[in-house]
Amino acid sequence: MPESPEVQALVEFLDERIRSRAIADLDVGEFRIIKTRDRPPASLVGARIRRLERFGKHVGFDTDAGWLMIGFGRNGWIRWHAPEDPPSEEPVPEVARIALDDGAVMQLVDMGDFLAVTANVVDAPADVSGIAALGPDPLAQDFDRDAFDRALGTRRKQIKALLQEQTSIAGIGNAYSDEILHRAKISPVVHAALLDGEERERLFHATVDVLRGALSDRRGLRPDQLKQAKVAAMAVHGRGGEACPVCGTTIVDRVFGGASAQLCPHCQPERSAA
Repeated sequence: MPESPEVQALVEFLDERIRSRAIADLDVGEFRIIKTRDRPPASLVGARIRRLERFGKHVGFDTDAGWLMIGFGRNGWIRWHAPEDPPSEEPVPEVARIALDDGAVMQLVDMGDFLAVTANVVDAPADVSGIAALGPDPLAQDFDRDAFDRALGTRRKQIKALLQEQTSIAGIGNAYSDEILHRAKISPVVHAALLDGEERERLFHATVDVLRGALSDRRGLRPDQLKQAKVAAMAVHGRGGEACPVCGTTIVDRVFGGASAQLCPHCQPERSAA
């Protein structure tokens, strides 16, 4: 699942290359992705791109004819083809293609078994309900401890699930929630209401440090390199059966409430969620 560090790195990479370019063609191969049927993406052909922005795990193309808002879902992504790149013959599950006036092409793909990519053409990003409901973003400069505490509240909800709840905190998915909780030395099943002040402090700094550190590491990479770099950098996520890089204890897989997690039982001892 694309998460905020990689999506932000993608946005910065593309923004440098597409800003002020005009959309020469916008072909949608899978019409189920379109959520604004009265305003299809093809209505943006000829529009000039003013900038590209990230909203949580979504991407917004600001054009002089409106915003094209892309939701990646679980397995969506954008593949970049510069004008000088040789044609690619690799078959990919392309759902849409954006061609620019300089010959560059962006392929919107969905690698999942179930289509989850979305496309909306709107006047403002907040016109998309999922964008309007986003919580505070840890990559934003104004994200502070007060914003974090308000997002957590005192809810009796498992902390891993709360970290992934986009209306509480924007941009975190399954992988980075595992990494953050490992860094903070907190079990994924403990309820937010049971965290004491010192644990909340650790969790706040872990959230900021993990996400901003990941973004710093990903900046400048091509879009097709970002997923591999993310996987390689994981300390516990996806590493069940391997040794914890902190203490050497075997990392374990846990399934609870329909969700999965990888954690170190020594660094993140479980306790009652009651």
